[in-house]
Amino acid sequence: MQRMDISEIMALLPHRYPMLLIDRIIDLVPGEKVVALKNVTINEPFFSGHFPTLPVMPGVLIVEAMGQAGGVLIMSELPREKIPGAIYFMGCDKVRFRIPVTPGDQLILEAKIIKKRLKVVKLSATAMVGDKLVAEAELLATYGDPA
Repeated sequence: MQRMDISEIMALLPHRYPMLLIDRIIDLVPGEKVVALKNVTINEPFFSGHFPTLPVMPGVLIVEAMGQAGGVLIMSELPREKIPGAIYFMGCDKVRFRIPVTPGDQLILEAKIIKKRLKVVKLSATAMVGDKLVAEAELLATYGDPA
């Protein structure tokens, strides 16, 4: 089991506040799976408008957080000198939202590699709060030169 703190995550991903949506890697098996943690707080910038009287984390940001966890998984396999500047979403399939995520929740994000071909990776991802599934998706991503 491999763990990462925020500085190690930031060495792999180009995202920064307010778009860096994972706080810690709590389990990493390179080439196989990653488990990440996102502490959801009322201080998140999106809560001021989504929704002021009923704060709910936007589903697209839950998918983005799952994608960032997957990005750490993909980048963790590469030698440091070969890490590209960014990883790009190519698509999302089978996205389902089950339960709203609200301030105070700890979002546990898991991503597993389904298939990898050259610079394209297909991932299966879930988001949990406690023992409850809040979202799931299949994600397609590429890295390196986008052209």
